Amino acid sequence: MHVRRLPSWAWVAALTVAALAAVVVLGVQADRSVPPGEAPFASRPAATPSPQARPSTPPRKPPRAEVPVNSGEGTRIVYSLGQKRVWLVEAGDTSRRSFTVWPGTVNPEKGSHLVSFRRQAATGSDGVKIENIVYFSTKSGVSIAFSNAVDGSSPEPAADVQTGGIRVRADDGDAIWKFAAVGAVVFVVD
Repeated sequence: MHVRRLPSWAWVAALTVAALAAVVVLGVQADRSVPPGEAPFASRPAATPSPQARPSTPPRKPPRAEVPVNSGEGTRIVYSLGQKRVWLVEAGDTSRRSFTVWPGTVNPEKGSHLVSFRRQAATGSDGVKIENIVYFSTKSGVSIAFSNAVDGSSPEPAADVQTGGIRVRADDGDAIWKFAAVGAVVFVVD
């Protein structure tokens, strides 16, 4: 009987394929043992038990700010001077959206106002380009309106300049623009 010998290159190829297969199998097994969110083969510090260890719980969402009492009725925008917050309120007193704002130096009078004018874009008294401008009051000759800066900024108003711009974030500005047509109620509270 004659036994045929394989050429040496075939042995090298066979051993290379076997070694690659072993590396793949070991890599898959190692990947399965890594906790989600961690990189494989990353060095981890040794865990030390804490005397106050607690099970991990997801962070709670902050409680939703409630619409202030005595803030009008029906569909309206509620603006709290003290909380620096706005609510877009549906007819059943359900808040559709609530967000913080950056007020100017001139505050509107408390009570009910109506949106009198809307302007898509302009330049604010601080020289910043603004959009989604919703005017609802005047005080001492200063127009008071919600708006958002096109560049997303919210600079502090200069103390020596009277400004009635109430700045909001861009997505909140879009929401006010869609919510408040001319004639919409804006109710201002403490």
